[in-house]
Amino acid sequence: MSEPFITTVVGSMPKPVWLMEQLPLNAEGKQVHGKGADWLYQGDMLETAQDDATRLTIHDQINAGIEVLSDGEQRRSSYLTYITSRLGGFDYETVTKKWTRNKRRLAEVGRCVGPVSRPGFMLKRDAEFMLAETDRPVKITLPGPMTVVDSTADEHYGDEETMAMEVAAVLNEEAKELDALGIAVIQFDEPVFSRYPDKVKDWGIKALDRCLEGVTSAKTAAHVCYSYPMPGVPRPIVDSYPVILEALEDSKIDQLALEFEASRLDPKLLELCPSKTVMFGCIDNGIDEIETPEYVAGKLLAAAKHLPADQIQAAPDCGLVPLSLDIARRKLKAMVDGAKLARERLS
Repeated sequence: MSEPFITTVVGSMPKPVWLMEQLPLNAEGKQVHGKGADWLYQGDMLETAQDDATRLTIHDQINAGIEVLSDGEQRRSSYLTYITSRLGGFDYETVTKKWTRNKRRLAEVGRCVGPVSRPGFMLKRDAEFMLAETDRPVKITLPGPMTVVDSTADEHYGDEETMAMEVAAVLNEEAKELDALGIAVIQFDEPVFSRYPDKVKDWGIKALDRCLEGVTSAKTAAHVCYSYPMPGVPRPIVDSYPVILEALEDSKIDQLALEFEASRLDPKLLELCPSKTVMFGCIDNGIDEIETPEYVAGKLLAAAKHLPADQIQAAPDCGLVPLSLDIARRKLKAMVDGAKLARERLS
């Protein structure tokens, strides 16, 4: 049995001001599914700066006491396009606009113009760098197939499920190579699950499970949230978790990263996924107010009334990239202290 309330992160961490221009996620022409903000370096200097930013985010997580680390996605201008722009079949030179997230926002997106293919092991250097920098368990994130479909314009397949299964097949090849390297957790980010519960039941789980075939050592995870908070962009919290958690319980996925803090969802929902380890979102990535350890402990202990404590991990709702670096550090420290407090009270 694992220790209760292990601490982790979902994926992204803020980028240092010396690495990338600091823009809101919904800046015109630089939407999160499109180009992204600009790097402040080019060529070898950029690679060196990204290495140093990754070392910094590893240090920040270890300093806070995080037990399962990510690279903070310091090499990614977008969690999604870092992958999709490398895949064959996608065009990011001539982008288009598309309503995404069930018409939550009109985003600038790349186009799928041919069969999806993979050029080779895309995250090899990222993974090897992380493994060389720390002996703690590390996770690597990949965009999930349904989120890829929603975040791009299909001009080739003409059918969402068909495209999703093709995307899942190439993501599976990447996941198997990450697994062979010794990555502890391979996480598929599926924020769109919360927006399309019917699609999740119809083909979303099938596509997710296709990503996992042949992954034998790493734990697999799916991250589901209501997307990044963005100034001026509505963020409706629809009642989709009851449907998608029942569907995910039947998936082959090991872990679920779920938003519970900003959405104020009832932890009783955890009873719908009794076999899963849950990264329980107890830190809000949309406000600067720092949660107290006492508050975090209360949230975790409330969750433990509905799922065994050793199946609950403490995590932010989502990636912390919308926050400043100082605020993100303080929130992680509060989360770790809250998890320690919850363990003490549990015993």
